[in-house]
Amino acid sequence: MVTYSESGVDISLEEVTVSALISKLKETLSYREVITESGHFAALVKLGDRAIAMSTDGVGSKILVAEMMEKYDTVGIDCIAMVVNDILCVGAEPIAMVDYLAVEKPDPEIAEQIGEGLKEGCRQAKVAMIGGETASLPEIISNFDLAGTGIGIVDVENIITGDKIVDGDVLIGIESSGIHSNGLSLARKVFFEDNQFKVNDKLPGYPETSIGEELLKPTIIYVNPIVELIKSDLEVHGLAHITGGGFTNLKRLKKGRGYNIETLPDPKPLFKVMHKLGVPLEEMYRVFNMGIGFVVIVKSEDAKKAIDIIKKYNLAFKIGTATNDVQEKVSIKTFKKDIITL
Repeated sequence: MVTYSESGVDISLEEVTVSALISKLKETLSYREVITESGHFAALVKLGDRAIAMSTDGVGSKILVAEMMEKYDTVGIDCIAMVVNDILCVGAEPIAMVDYLAVEKPDPEIAEQIGEGLKEGCRQAKVAMIGGETASLPEIISNFDLAGTGIGIVDVENIITGDKIVDGDVLIGIESSGIHSNGLSLARKVFFEDNQFKVNDKLPGYPETSIGEELLKPTIIYVNPIVELIKSDLEVHGLAHITGGGFTNLKRLKKGRGYNIETLPDPKPLFKVMHKLGVPLEEMYRVFNMGIGFVVIVKSEDAKKAIDIIKKYNLAFKIGTATNDVQEKVSIKTFKKDIITL
């Protein structure tokens, strides 16, 4: 069986490392009127009756798959998606981005492809790329790394942090395009190290697509459905982007809440193949989005209307409910019909 830690990524150690960093920075929160606590998807700073939402993120090891495929536009789209989707999680509308591209040595052809991806991501997200930085770091960077920082804006009275989530609220899952930008280290280990596949090999059992094509599918940018939803007359109680940590991301929203996820759609073929190749079922749901890239939480009586709004843009499903739970467990009925608890 193959796990994320065996691929070189230890989620628990990452959490401890982040906590060590944050412990030194907490006092800086007193310098401005900061609304959200650290650990949420995006940070909020109050400015009068409005707030600025900010998030920063990188593309991660999806870059290595892009190198193997010699196709770099996707990482530009993903750079926008990772940041913008975080900003949406506090009910803010994304408005602008800056990027940071660090390279081993300048390569105009690769830069042009990345730029095309950034442009397409900005188009989908309706944000302006207002600046950035490119650095040549030959002794530090191998090939390149890409990250972005974004800002959004929201009226203070419309901020969504998850504090309104109550027992019985409905979880609506919005379909992902595939692996998005998380868990690529584990996926690469499963396919290319342990099983010696090549990027152009067909996905086992699915001859219409290659492994590389599946791993490089761009992350969905959920601006259109979420912005329409938060501008509607519905009361949205929680928003969560399912990225690093899989469905445990729901725990970021409100203390004392658990979640029963019982009606997930059938996962994408890529996920089924990885499980068949040795990734344990619980690890699959802890690391990957398993076909759900974003979760919206609303009152049960609002679920149908919310799904109707979302379905204008993306497939959406009622996947479960929120519960009162001091242990904050996430219970999931898997595609194998087992019940796992994260």
